[in-house]
Amino acid sequence: MTGIPPSARTTSRRIRRLLVVGLTVVIAGITAVLGCQSQDSSPSSTALPASSPAASPPPSTAAPPPKAPHSERRGALGEAGGAVLDDVTVFDDAVPAVAHLDPGLLKALRQAATAAADDGVEFYVNSGWRSPEHQNQLLREAVSKYGSEDEAARWVATAATSPHVSGDAVDIGRSDATAWLSEHGAEYGLCQIYRNEPWHYELRTTAIDRGCPRMYADPTQDPRMQQ
Repeated sequence: MTGIPPSARTTSRRIRRLLVVGLTVVIAGITAVLGCQSQDSSPSSTALPASSPAASPPPSTAAPPPKAPHSERRGALGEAGGAVLDDVTVFDDAVPAVAHLDPGLLKALRQAATAAADDGVEFYVNSGWRSPEHQNQLLREAVSKYGSEDEAARWVATAATSPHVSGDAVDIGRSDATAWLSEHGAEYGLCQIYRNEPWHYELRTTAIDRGCPRMYADPTQDPRMQQ
């Protein structure tokens, strides 16, 4: 085999060194470029001036605080004044609309409710005792709704005459309960007083033996409302 001249071997080594140096330079350049791009795409850790919009905290996404209960927002016109805010039964002593009813009326209601429960009927209270402020507010709303004081009087009494303010009346909710009372209420002294209000009941103890008295067409026919 013919040997390679020393000059050729020297030239070959120089070429390889040049290739290695060049490749190293190229790799270093690519690394530098990638490093710059990484820095540009990452968030800056430098604090921004206070005047910069980006320095302001992001708007809060927390839910607003819950609204205060109706009784807290309306005071005497809320639950403390006799408003019934949720489903309330005649056994809910913690509710002023029930707790402030006349004791005799409340006892009769609970006796009737216990009997009605055997028939699958529950007595819910739409309204019971009311404060004078609450009653006056209801009357103002009725005047606005019906257009005159005379028409409103067919549905809402004044605070001075309303049996709700004295705790002597209750409005029973749901038709199955009023239907049950229409048939059995007199046995407990519970009577519908006004023909136009099948939900309005008061205590008439004589009804246990004699039956309920004749109903008035509406509150305007009730002598108690003429005071």
